[in-house]
Amino acid sequence: MTTLLFIPTVFGASPEAYSFLLALGLPTYFILRWILKKFIKVESLRRIATLVTTLIVTPFIYSGLIAFWLISISYYPSHDFDKEKWFSNKEKRFELSKDIIKSKMLINKTKAEVQQILGDEENSGKSDYWNYYLGFKPGFANIDPYVLDIEFKKGKVIRVGQHET
Repeated sequence: MTTLLFIPTVFGASPEAYSFLLALGLPTYFILRWILKKFIKVESLRRIATLVTTLIVTPFIYSGLIAFWLISISYYPSHDFDKEKWFSNKEKRFELSKDIIKSKMLINKTKAEVQQILGDEENSGKSDYWNYYLGFKPGFANIDPYVLDIEFKKGKVIRVGQHET
């Protein structure tokens, strides 16, 4: 019979989270103690104020670090459309797609004009819905690539958008 080590969660957080909070809390405590030394002269009062302030501030620092990490992994630059960049790196086309959509540069263009700007990419001339591969946008758990959607009506572009496949 095998037994698994049971590590309970307390208040919905794992022990690793509390370890990280402790690692953040220790330097926070000493920094706050140094700051409060200038304002609170009574040692026992300063120790209590430092402890209470540390308990309040540390979760905010922890949350801020997580938010910063999530924002940093999902950042990607946005560039103006450049035909050379479009054809040279298919994996980074998402950096150009925002400009294509916002500028409405394809609206009212014919299929031949779109093909001249963005290339063929195996889109059928008979279809009124074309897709162009944009690559994977940076972000948390992005596992599907994005595509640029182009919708035609009577041979002219009426809508341009993008979505995750």
